[in-house]
Amino acid sequence: MSPLFSDLLDVAIPEQSSTSKPAPAGKPRLLTPHRDQLFWQPMKLDDLLPADHVARAIWSVVEQLAMPAFLDDIRSVEGHEGAPAIDPHLLLAVWVYAFSEGIGKARAVDRFCDQHDGYRWILGGVSVNYHTLSDFRWKNPAALEALFTEILAALDQAGVVHLEQVAQDGMRVRASAGAASFRRQPTVERSLALAEDRVRQLAQEVDAPDEPQKPDGPEGGAGRSARQQAAAVRAAREQQQRLTQAMDELAKLRVAAEAVGKDPEEVRVSTTDPEARVMKMAEGGFRPAFNVQFATSCADQVILGVDVINTGSDQGQMLPMLDQLEQRFGKLPTELLVDGGFAAFGAIEEATGRGVCVYAPVKKGKQPHEPHPGDSPAIANWRVRMGTDQAHQIYPLRAATAECVNALARLRSVTQFVLRGLKKVRSLAILMAIAHNIFRWRALVPATA
Repeated sequence: MSPLFSDLLDVAIPEQSSTSKPAPAGKPRLLTPHRDQLFWQPMKLDDLLPADHVARAIWSVVEQLAMPAFLDDIRSVEGHEGAPAIDPHLLLAVWVYAFSEGIGKARAVDRFCDQHDGYRWILGGVSVNYHTLSDFRWKNPAALEALFTEILAALDQAGVVHLEQVAQDGMRVRASAGAASFRRQPTVERSLALAEDRVRQLAQEVDAPDEPQKPDGPEGGAGRSARQQAAAVRAAREQQQRLTQAMDELAKLRVAAEAVGKDPEEVRVSTTDPEARVMKMAEGGFRPAFNVQFATSCADQVILGVDVINTGSDQGQMLPMLDQLEQRFGKLPTELLVDGGFAAFGAIEEATGRGVCVYAPVKKGKQPHEPHPGDSPAIANWRVRMGTDQAHQIYPLRAATAECVNALARLRSVTQFVLRGLKKVRSLAILMAIAHNIFRWRALVPATA
């Protein structure tokens, strides 16, 4: 026997007392719930959350924002008719709080607004629905852009935004389109013709509502209500618009395919999200996706610039981001850190001419850090610079900054876009950057608590 259990032999096991009473016969008595009883618990909304709750921290930042672009669009004003509009500060705070919990779908946020104390505390008795929450993400892209700039200006005024070193990186995010939605031009043309016929048929039904209608699928046919009929018309027109856009995107892709010697007849486009493109993802597979570009300050991990493209390559994205940073801050970063996908000679030369020192990896080869014949001065200096000890100390900041921001974005539910189209996806990416910068605000400017 193992020595671990040898001591158990010396333990005396007490015998069951012969005087214990046997269990009485009968039905057991149990405590069961009675949910119809009245339960009074008077409590203020402000008492629902502890003082250090994250919802309070988010609101302490959001309430400081002016958000004038959102307020200017509100038509209900004092002294005139109209129901009050929901304060955009509430909608922003709800979305930032939802992102902090990894929730990115409007319907899910709508449910939590009724069920969880954090959302109830933020709203303070104001009722919202998923339509309002969803529209806030994309219907006013100019207002979101202005809000993004307002937050950066506030952080800059607080002295926590630094443009000395900026890292730019692309993150490919799965689109809402499915892989099976990609079709060649003949199929898209047939689908568009059917969609146009469908729109005409529904328009005739609207113009002649008293005429008997033939059964037309689960949502159509005789007895369809006005609400159902309006929904069918709206769905048919949206499908027609998507297919028309798909034809436009096909024309662009066919021209691009011919330019590189590919067969234009093999070009496919999605019929549900025509602007999505199949890209190679981080796990090695190919999926319909968008490429989200973030420019982030290395010193404080504040997102300074946002863009969304529908190409899998980062080539050509350095200069548009520099333009965006210069427009927003009135100056350019001192050093720009990018990966090899951005390192086009023309972009490096132009960035150098604008006073930006580019740090990007040099392709491996024989003496990669020596000037090559035909190199311009900017390219020759870049090659030599990337072989110095200073570059070996500076360039790792790119991964420490960009990869961290990308990981946080994915953690906050950006694993697949639920909105379709470049315009809507870019608005959502800006909202994600706004939420990220609000989190950084709390970490960098604790005096706002």
